[in-house]
Amino acid sequence: MLLPMQSHCLSLRAFVSPKVATNCCKYGKRSMCDFQKMGDAKYKQVITGLGKSGRRISYQHHTQKALATSDVSVVQTAEKVATYLFRTENGGQLKVLVKKNNKKYGVYVEVLSSLHSGRDRDLVMSWGLFRSDSESFMPMDFQNSNDDSKYSTIETPFIKDSPGRLVVELDFDENLAPFYVSILLKSLGSNLESSEIRSHRKTNFVVPVGFRSGRPAPLGLSVLANGSMNFAFFSRHAESVVLCLYADTSANKPALEIDLDPYVNRSGDIWHALLDGSVPFVSYGYRCKSNADKKRQYVLLDPYAKVIEDFGLGLPRKSIGKLWKEPGFDWSGDIRPSLPMEKLIIYRLNVTRFTKDKSSKLPGDIVGTFTGISEKLHHFKDLGVNAILLEPIFPFDEQKGPYFPWHFFSPGSQYGPSDDSEFVVKSMKEMVKKLHVNGIEVLLEVVFTHTAEVAALQQIDNSSYYQVEGGEDLESRNALNCNYPIVQQLILDSLRHWVIEYHIDGFCFINASSLMKGFHGEFLSRPPLVEAISFDPLLSKVKLIADSWDPHNIEKKDISFPHWKRWAEINSKFCNDVRNFLRGQGSLGNLATRLCGSGDLFLDGRGPSFSFNFISRNAGLPLVDLVSFSSSELASQLSWNCGVEGPTNKTAVLERRLKQIRNYLLILFISLGVPILNMGDECGQSSGGSPSYADQKPLDWNALTSGFAIQTTKFISFLSSLKMRRSDLLQNRNFLREENIVWHGSDGSPPRWDGPSCRFLAMTLKADSEESQSTSGSPEMIGDLFVAFNSAGHSENVALPPLTVDAAWFRLVDTSLPFPGFFTTDGVPLKDGSVTYEMKSHTCVLFEARSLQF
Repeated sequence: MLLPMQSHCLSLRAFVSPKVATNCCKYGKRSMCDFQKMGDAKYKQVITGLGKSGRRISYQHHTQKALATSDVSVVQTAEKVATYLFRTENGGQLKVLVKKNNKKYGVYVEVLSSLHSGRDRDLVMSWGLFRSDSESFMPMDFQNSNDDSKYSTIETPFIKDSPGRLVVELDFDENLAPFYVSILLKSLGSNLESSEIRSHRKTNFVVPVGFRSGRPAPLGLSVLANGSMNFAFFSRHAESVVLCLYADTSANKPALEIDLDPYVNRSGDIWHALLDGSVPFVSYGYRCKSNADKKRQYVLLDPYAKVIEDFGLGLPRKSIGKLWKEPGFDWSGDIRPSLPMEKLIIYRLNVTRFTKDKSSKLPGDIVGTFTGISEKLHHFKDLGVNAILLEPIFPFDEQKGPYFPWHFFSPGSQYGPSDDSEFVVKSMKEMVKKLHVNGIEVLLEVVFTHTAEVAALQQIDNSSYYQVEGGEDLESRNALNCNYPIVQQLILDSLRHWVIEYHIDGFCFINASSLMKGFHGEFLSRPPLVEAISFDPLLSKVKLIADSWDPHNIEKKDISFPHWKRWAEINSKFCNDVRNFLRGQGSLGNLATRLCGSGDLFLDGRGPSFSFNFISRNAGLPLVDLVSFSSSELASQLSWNCGVEGPTNKTAVLERRLKQIRNYLLILFISLGVPILNMGDECGQSSGGSPSYADQKPLDWNALTSGFAIQTTKFISFLSSLKMRRSDLLQNRNFLREENIVWHGSDGSPPRWDGPSCRFLAMTLKADSEESQSTSGSPEMIGDLFVAFNSAGHSENVALPPLTVDAAWFRLVDTSLPFPGFFTTDGVPLKDGSVTYEMKSHTCVLFEARSLQF
């Protein structure tokens, strides 16, 4: 007696063997699905819509979800053989082997023990195939598939083989895979009464064909040597995960969906599967569903996808991972510069804005790309920088900007021609290699504390990835739970990926103070993530920089950052104290502290080389606007307009602004620590007085030919050379000894540290002769340095320290003089051995002591 079972045709498109018609024959021992050729197309879509009920077999307490079928042990007996062992509800065992031979999959089913007393001859196997829905069976007769198909399920009797085992063997063409075989056993009595035999959980027996259990590590997609692809995906709260495969990224729906069996394809909270490499798919994603949310879910991007691409033709844009074995890149000849921290001179830039403007005169397909940076390598050499700091290059929310990423393992597709994701990867590696050849390191700004609202992590497992108790505001909803183990692993894996695959030399962590937060938003004294990065055998060897600037609030959060003597920090106190002094409001003590390497911040086991100093940055007023705008709305910027708000033609104001720009640059390079230049400051790029990041403009390469840009670029180059030439005093890893620094007032007496109106400070940096000579390699360059800073509105007569009779002071910089005389490498000696010098208002000067014997 045949009992009905609900079955439907597969609702999504299925790929089957080319040119197929299917004859499903039952004959004795073997049931064969034989696929015959019908045409020339390589693959043919044979199922497109919903079918209706075919043959029905029902049984009492039918379990709706056949995937949860079996408590099985999976034994990998050979590369092409997988063994599954099931327990039945009456205490028996069912063994299933899946083999692949000669482009065929063979499924061998064997009863290992008696399933019902004395009725082995009456045992029947009712089976069907499905992929994404255990209630939607694939029709066996594809050619004649219709609503009344008799071949959605087949009943096959078990046959005794020569050793007396009860067996059934099935063969399938390899191009039909991947799919599941769903098996239900029935025992027929002499009076035609039947009883069903199910798994011990009272569900069907389900066996995967064309894919296997796979491994839970590493997360993401990994391609094995034999071409098989292992998928591993974290989701703690998903009750069901579906692997979605695409043959065409322009399609809005997957070509194939495969439910992952939680009893075979899940280890802990990791869902995994191993797919044979011969399948004709190009991209993949996942659907996640929980018991609380049964509605159809979007296809989600794998957080670990190394190459991503848009799919579908609608908006908003959606992305999925690419089934792509990353080709080996020729890194031969690449040697990381591995510059000591104190030797760095950094140029911060935005990849798109750096060459996007048509004034870059680059071909249209490389403007705003990594290749564009490579083509403009000469600009870095002109400035004398030896490292570039790239603003975040992860895919980001285009409405909010690069500080709101939604993926962490791939560069954004906009950084390559025609949004070609594969070419982007290659071009970035080529850029890094070219910069390394020229002695330039590549550092990345990274954001791991929050994501854009469109990030797939929210749909994958919101309560694991995010701080769900932080509040209802947008910032809290998008705040990553960085110190939760799975998020910590994601971040560590991402960082290692960039170091290993892209040869990145270091990272600047934006909103770094939030890396210290625990699950409930509390600050941790020893945050696990920061500590793990500090002692990671790979990551601890690259440059680690903490930047507590918060893109949400556009402000810096002051907090003691745990560093384990490995983390440098972006020094916003340097920026604020220098700005205050040059606008005539800061204290002398604060300026002195910044000049000497910020001992208040870095005397805790580190040194001045851990202080990354800046005057302007990508958010806030650019350098030219710091001296041009100071309205009440800009109070937080600590700027000064030099007498007139905004653009002006007044010569006195313009001269004062020019001096202030030079003063900023001189202090930046003279101070102990790592100087960071901001893109566009060298050519006077303005945001019109707006501190908003959105108002920052692409670099105008035509502006680099202006008189201001020419002299500023040459001045920066001079300062870079000076900092390296006098590394004995200006590039120390350790703080200078007290006896190496002497502070002066204008008359040579000690400074008036407590004088609220005092706007003058000078210092002598005393060189150790032997160390200076060994560093510079030139015996005449062993003298002291004298630097004076006058932010007052009047001139000062400065008394320089006396020297021996065979030495004199040579002026290297006076920011009040016209170009080209305001700086010189050769130096201008003081006339007649004079030891006084007149400093104009709002001016800085630099002298070097040199021997007169050479």
